[in-house]
Amino acid sequence: MRIPLTKYGLPEAAVFPAIVLTAMILVACLSSLVPGLGVWIIISVEAVLGAILIWVLSFFRDPYRICPKDANLLLSPADGRVTDIEIVKEGDYIGENAIRIGIFLSIFNVHINRSPCNAKVERISYKKGRYKNAASPESGRVNESNNLYIIRRDNPQDRLIVRQISGAIARRIVCATKEGHELSGGEKFGMIKFGSRTELYVPARTDVKCLVQTGDKVKAGQTALVRYE
Repeated sequence: MRIPLTKYGLPEAAVFPAIVLTAMILVACLSSLVPGLGVWIIISVEAVLGAILIWVLSFFRDPYRICPKDANLLLSPADGRVTDIEIVKEGDYIGENAIRIGIFLSIFNVHINRSPCNAKVERISYKKGRYKNAASPESGRVNESNNLYIIRRDNPQDRLIVRQISGAIARRIVCATKEGHELSGGEKFGMIKFGSRTELYVPARTDVKCLVQTGDKVKAGQTALVRYE
């Protein structure tokens, strides 16, 4: 089955493989110009370059997914591993204490970000910052980040925050939606290139139940993080 590449990965999805392919061709040409160069050295170098090529292409993969349509669920906004779940103060937008669910995306995860529910984008806020290890909760406070302030279009019409955070390797956040745009649950809205972190903020109330634990692996648009009861 063919797995398409995301448009958010351009131009890297085209430039990086071209560079690797060029290097592979140069190594092959070098073997004919330098007779004493060992065959196994050439094979080893070509194998390493081939593995890098496969990884670069797989990083920008955009697999087809069927997203649950249950309006009582909040879906994961990213692939990866849940690293922390905390109750934090969020008076600026949500207006009350919030459950913050942090998800770390390794360089091997799909890096597409998806909307956790049917929502309207009220505001988008980008902040420059550092590039600390995205597995640490501290990275959410000090790293380069992009906040999507969204409001649920289903009841209860809660205010939520999805935060895209750069990691130690990532250097570019892609946000392809706009203020005022309406997103469907599981709809793609951007990506973070290379290792990164995504956080979901939801009001901490008795009718809001967190369905995941620290260490759980999640998939964007498919794994339910929260259920309204």
